[in-house]
Amino acid sequence: MTRFPGVDYMLIDSQLSEQELLVRQTARRFVDQRAVPLMRDCFREGRFPNELIREIAELGFLGANLEGYGCAGMSNVEYGLVMQEIERADSGLRSFVSVMGALVMYPIYKYGSDEQKQRWLPKLQAGEAIGCFGLTEPGFGSNPAGMLTRARRDGSDWILNGEKTWITNGSIADVAVVWARTDDGVRGFLVEKNTPGFTTSDIHGKLSMRASVTSSLAFNNCRVPESARLPEANGLKAPLSCLTQARFGIGWGVIGAAMDCYETARAYSVARKQFDDRPIASHQLVQEKLAAMITEITKAQLLALHAGRLKDQGKLDPAHVSMLKRNNVAMALDCARTSRDLLGANGIVDDYPIMRHMCNLETVKTYEGTDHVHALVIGERVTGVAAYK
Repeated sequence: MTRFPGVDYMLIDSQLSEQELLVRQTARRFVDQRAVPLMRDCFREGRFPNELIREIAELGFLGANLEGYGCAGMSNVEYGLVMQEIERADSGLRSFVSVMGALVMYPIYKYGSDEQKQRWLPKLQAGEAIGCFGLTEPGFGSNPAGMLTRARRDGSDWILNGEKTWITNGSIADVAVVWARTDDGVRGFLVEKNTPGFTTSDIHGKLSMRASVTSSLAFNNCRVPESARLPEANGLKAPLSCLTQARFGIGWGVIGAAMDCYETARAYSVARKQFDDRPIASHQLVQEKLAAMITEITKAQLLALHAGRLKDQGKLDPAHVSMLKRNNVAMALDCARTSRDLLGANGIVDDYPIMRHMCNLETVKTYEGTDHVHALVIGERVTGVAAYK
């Protein structure tokens, strides 16, 4: 087990409190000791490390920035640092934690009834129950307003029909947060595993996010009671608000993947001898690539930290999160590609984590708002004109 030294060119640690540093160190130790040793084989085998769920829960990482119900009540900066460390292990592992907190626990916390909160949040926080978030459909990803899944009233119940896809945790979830169109607009429902008419199937053949469970959800006259509806979730803004929470975590998480790629390439370039038995780190072209990477990582760290401070002050809005997600994912993907280049042929084998990160980040660039959609969100913010409508 190799201890990760951290990446802090501009002394950003000096801007973190003792509590924030402690949270990060706790996450870093867990990642080094428990997660990193597993992720290569999990990616190879296409399996999620279920054995880590309870440990992640015991550390308070599920719903970490929520209050009550057993949740850790971390600040948003502390939560971001946890996401950063977990994604250093693998984007699939961070996706599990993000989905649980931002896309399952948050909508129940924000829009659920007291009964729903009391029933589900303690179990989800403890890892005793798993959840998923059903919004994306086969024909509607970037345009959730076009969803075809419908829920209609039938007496005191609701009948759901439709399909969701690319759903993280789908087939292992005990409860699905499902969004459907009704006569009164988009509404959210908690659909439990084994509910008649509700089935799941895993998506196979993935070359990315292989250590993550990705599924389709199908609803065929699936009947749920009125008590399954999230009473405070009215309209499309409700699921979009959940995605904003998740995108914030992504903006922090991908820094961890970039750090892992950069540190792998830096250490390799110092050790690798070539041309007159000199380390390749002595060559100008290599140093230029390392300099570019550390500069972009540092800029991403500063952007994430400022976004976290704004969120803790209640001043972060969705357009800010779009910039965070778009910039930092692109940065991480560029770092992965540059790091792969520095390792030459060794960069493509899974003795090193770089190609795994690169493959994962191709998905992270697309999900929860593509690069292009976030560019249009930013464009609308600076021009006042919505180009995507």
